[in-house]
Amino acid sequence: MKQMIIHGGKPLQGDVWIGGAKNSTVALIPASILSRTPVTLEGVPRIADVVNLMDLLSEMDVHCDFGETTLRIDPENIKMSPLPAGKIKSLRASYYFMGALLGRFGKAVVGFPGGDDIGPRPIDQHIKGFEALGASVKNENDQIVITAPEDGLHGAKIHLKMPSVGATMNIIMASVTAQGQTIIENAAKEPEIIDLATFLNNMGAVIRGAGTDSIRIEGVDMLKAQIPHTIIPDRIEAGTYVSLAACIGNGIRIHNIIEEHLDSYLAKVEEMGVVIDADEDSLYVYPAGDLKMVQVKTDVYPGFATDLQQPITPLLLTAKSGEGVVIDNIYPKRNGHIPQLQKMGADIKVEDNIILAHPTKQLHGAEVTAGEIRAGACLMIAGLMANGTTVIDKAGNILRGYDRVQEKLRQLGADVTIKDDPSEPGILDNI
Repeated sequence: MKQMIIHGGKPLQGDVWIGGAKNSTVALIPASILSRTPVTLEGVPRIADVVNLMDLLSEMDVHCDFGETTLRIDPENIKMSPLPAGKIKSLRASYYFMGALLGRFGKAVVGFPGGDDIGPRPIDQHIKGFEALGASVKNENDQIVITAPEDGLHGAKIHLKMPSVGATMNIIMASVTAQGQTIIENAAKEPEIIDLATFLNNMGAVIRGAGTDSIRIEGVDMLKAQIPHTIIPDRIEAGTYVSLAACIGNGIRIHNIIEEHLDSYLAKVEEMGVVIDADEDSLYVYPAGDLKMVQVKTDVYPGFATDLQQPITPLLLTAKSGEGVVIDNIYPKRNGHIPQLQKMGADIKVEDNIILAHPTKQLHGAEVTAGEIRAGACLMIAGLMANGTTVIDKAGNILRGYDRVQEKLRQLGADVTIKDDPSEPGILDNI
């Protein structure tokens, strides 16, 4: 078990650079096996999920070379191999291998995905999409076996009952080499969808409408990577540092951002009274003055992202008066961070899956647990705000989603150490 140890209460200042989007990266890496030539991804974040996905690629004899921020993937000698539940359980995004393997080989055998425990996240829309393309889907020995018909996948009109990012991406990957046209209606609009479509189009795919609720894919025979692909900046990491800067910053500039990807989040932060100056690709967050409480409701993009409701929660605690409200319409049970904040003295509670926050004059250090990635980010910010020492157990969850987090926090002046249990396989050397 990894721990993050924070000696908090110190104002932070300086510059921080945002890495490539985790939620793009974890789809682009599986999508790379659709190429018949080597793939180069640039701006890759150094996070544990990347290491885990590289391990899964190695199971299929796909060679990877990960430099500073560049990942080279060579799928030319790929072999069709079942991906067992053991490694798949380590991250939910491994389910993207379903669509990628189906598109490449016409078959996928993948263990049921794991990942963060933030409430039900069924994959029924993924499966219905594959079935609409003509594939058969079976559950055999805790594995999902997806098989295309003998004449291959065929285009179809697929209407998603809700705009799922995962289902949209998986159906795109499966359908780029299907016969004919595929139309995805009520598709997710997230920037990461556009990033995936751009990556695939540059390899010869024909995808139109990414970023709208109707995506059209014309199937092609094969894909070949020809140019490097630069991953978009991580809007969730950027939003996390905005919250951190507002909570404990003494003037922090956040570089490598696309401001429009953060519109809903920044609007809510500025409604609280946080002052932010925007440049072409950076934000400067001023030291916070008197802030007021707000109500946050998460929604699909371009609404307030569910992955940012936890990072904004510590900021609500700094308001001078009133009651802050957080309603997560995507994952209503995503509130495991609240009991942990209570250990640190936060005046916050959950009633009927609604988070109610009240002004808290001072947090104090405590031993807390990061149940998942964004809960870990919340506790990390709280630990930086708190007097005394905070120990975050299961800090490996933070490393799954935040690029070089120890290095970046130290550059801002934080007293932060990540301790790796010597009895466990080390990932710190790899990320």
